[in-house]
Amino acid sequence: MKITLLDSATLAETPLAPFESLGNFTHYPLTTPDQVLQHSAGANILITNKVKLNRESMRMLPDLKLICVAATGTNNIDLNAAKELGIAVTNVAGYSTPSVIQHTFTLITNLLGQTHRYAADCKQGLWQKSQMFCRLDYSINEIAGKTLAIIGHGALGEGVANVARAFGANVIVSERKNSSPREGRVEFYQAIKTADIISIHCPLNDDTLNLIGTEELMMMKPNALLINTARGGIVNEAQLCEALENNVIAGAGFDVLTNEPAQSTNPLANYNKDNLILTPHIAWASKESIIRLVNEICLNINAYRENEHRNRLV
Repeated sequence: MKITLLDSATLAETPLAPFESLGNFTHYPLTTPDQVLQHSAGANILITNKVKLNRESMRMLPDLKLICVAATGTNNIDLNAAKELGIAVTNVAGYSTPSVIQHTFTLITNLLGQTHRYAADCKQGLWQKSQMFCRLDYSINEIAGKTLAIIGHGALGEGVANVARAFGANVIVSERKNSSPREGRVEFYQAIKTADIISIHCPLNDDTLNLIGTEELMMMKPNALLINTARGGIVNEAQLCEALENNVIAGAGFDVLTNEPAQSTNPLANYNKDNLILTPHIAWASKESIIRLVNEICLNINAYRENEHRNRLV
């Protein structure tokens, strides 16, 4: 079988030898929409992270039998078309959980400890000008004793909750918006109002699009932090920008935007005050995480060859 990876650059410098061991393997660093058919021609198995495969392109690839999504989310694949055309689709779940949890707390601890601001001051030589042994220009706060609200209580949300408890935080789990709280959960708006830190780990769908906007931001404590390592679009970015500008909340740490890569018109990409930390969708991308991802894709391919339904979505 011919196996083609359409966007190997998204796997950083991770060795591709596991794919090569599977047989006739080709890879391209990136594939633009105009290059999909050219790069995919003759492939029986396509591996893609962010390259979109729609009904039209799949119909033009008669040799295609399996699409391996090098991610958990499958919004870039027309699953209905794949099913109709008899093309199997797999994904990989859980591979990035430790990495995302770590990055979530990188954002939280930097914002609470003002680490990014103090580090910038050191590079500018301000410590050398200090009249005492340290600088205490910015308020430093602890996670211990804070209330951390989880929105999206899957494996990631539970993992973040466990680490937060180890820090000494009081963890609450938000119920879905406009739903009666189940046992062990807190009504959505009550969670928003109560939390010192809100960490988002839910998927982006019709129910979560613009889940948090001006109304919800105004309900939050003025010292609260909003963390999003899930998906762009869950928080209204323009309204968050306005809230940060006016100190409605204390800060935000975001690893995702509605359109990626960041667009020059995106208000968060243009925001330059210290109460926002923006990172370029890297929470998932530890070296160990990507190695797990590659190995899981190989297992998916081998399972398909053995007619086993491993991580099959279609």
